[in-house]
Amino acid sequence: MSPPEQSPHPYTDLPAHAYWRSGVGGVEPLRMQGLWQPKFPITPADPVATYGSCFAQHIGRALRARGHDWLVSEKPPRRVSGEVARRFGYRLFSARTGNIYTPTLLLQWLRWALGEATPPDTVWPDESGFRDPFRPRIEPDPFDSVAELEKLRAVTLRALARSVRKARVFVFTLGLTERWVETETGCEYPLCPGTSAGRYDPDRHAFAPLDYPQAHAAMQAALDLMRAANPRLRFLLTVSPVPLAATASGQHVLTATSGAKATLRAVAGALAGARADTDYFPSYEMITSPVFGGQFFAPDRRQVTDAGVAFVMERFFGDMAARFDLPKTADSPPPPDAAADPEEVICDEEMLAAFGPRG
Repeated sequence: MSPPEQSPHPYTDLPAHAYWRSGVGGVEPLRMQGLWQPKFPITPADPVATYGSCFAQHIGRALRARGHDWLVSEKPPRRVSGEVARRFGYRLFSARTGNIYTPTLLLQWLRWALGEATPPDTVWPDESGFRDPFRPRIEPDPFDSVAELEKLRAVTLRALARSVRKARVFVFTLGLTERWVETETGCEYPLCPGTSAGRYDPDRHAFAPLDYPQAHAAMQAALDLMRAANPRLRFLLTVSPVPLAATASGQHVLTATSGAKATLRAVAGALAGARADTDYFPSYEMITSPVFGGQFFAPDRRQVTDAGVAFVMERFFGDMAARFDLPKTADSPPPPDAAADPEEVICDEEMLAAFGPRG
């Protein structure tokens, strides 16, 4: 008597990338296919806004280098060199917000920019002027007056609003769950007061790390707010592969990093799975997976090497071209304003590591 014929099931005849043996184990890592299957095309004609953690800066540069319409809605004054412009926070993101590490900080910026809330009148006095608590490292020197600080912040808020309304794609790189808030207003700072500017006051400043429900709700609210302002807008979420520079959680920085990135990755995946207008690009996995043996990290085991960035962006454009039968673009010469530009990444969070032991 012959055995009964086995009926088909969901794991029958899946594509090769769905099985570990054929998708990973039997493939040279740098030749792995199917890591990203984009939901929607991003063509050179689509204006793309980019914000988020330090790693997000690589995406804007890559778009510009490939001839895509990277949307810069807040440009530096004329005749300012690329290096000086970057020192003053220009062309790091689509507007001069500085690093936006958490979903709640993004939502705060969007509410201010789109008229749903007003920034508090909090400023941080400095020996020679005033620092913006919400952009403490946006300029090398303090502002001369509170009026100047608020005027230039208003310029950035208008630029952020323009980028939301004009973009066809909004790219956001989630970086942290740890955050510091002002207890009286509930406003969130990008850095702990006292690290790069201001003074830490335990009665006024609270450590308020995000859990999954908080991070998901804030990111969902941010996407909904932007869609209300621009119904055609689509979103591409990524998670920064760069580990935490320091943690105030009481944990070892390695386990704190693992927990934070797991939360953010879960948020990004859940939103991409639930929303037709949202996709997730796996730059995090491309850099951090053990399959790649840590080859894309610098000797400090934190910074991502140029080779790692190149690998990620090659996959970004290559998978997009393959999925939608688009011409594959190549890097073009840098624009004149970047000819003498060292293109270093500006990362506010690194200030936190400055207070730790050396060696």
